[in-house]
Amino acid sequence: MICIFCEIAARERAARIVYEDDRVVAFHDVNPQAPVHILIIPRDHISGPLDVDVANEGIIGHLVAVAARIARQEGIADNGYRLVLNQGRDGGQSVFHTHLHLLAGRRMTWPPG
Repeated sequence: MICIFCEIAARERAARIVYEDDRVVAFHDVNPQAPVHILIIPRDHISGPLDVDVANEGIIGHLVAVAARIARQEGIADNGYRLVLNQGRDGGQSVFHTHLHLLAGRRMTWPPG
């Protein structure tokens, strides 16, 4: 099965990329849920948070650090933003490649979902 996020990370599929390094790629979501909706993915395929283990756990901290960098870059850091990490269908995961949602540009409500 082909993973769309792996294709984006390999530059085999077009995306509006806002940041990339040797470990992650960040790009605009094609179905935004807020005025700013950026997905931050590891280059390595990790199906979801349940597949994060001691060998790859550092990537989660890197995803969050990159989100903060992008928030500053996009001018949304001062007003705030939401980070979302989903696991499984009932958790809202639709692409089974770990990804962090960076949402901003409007007031976020609670509870989500």
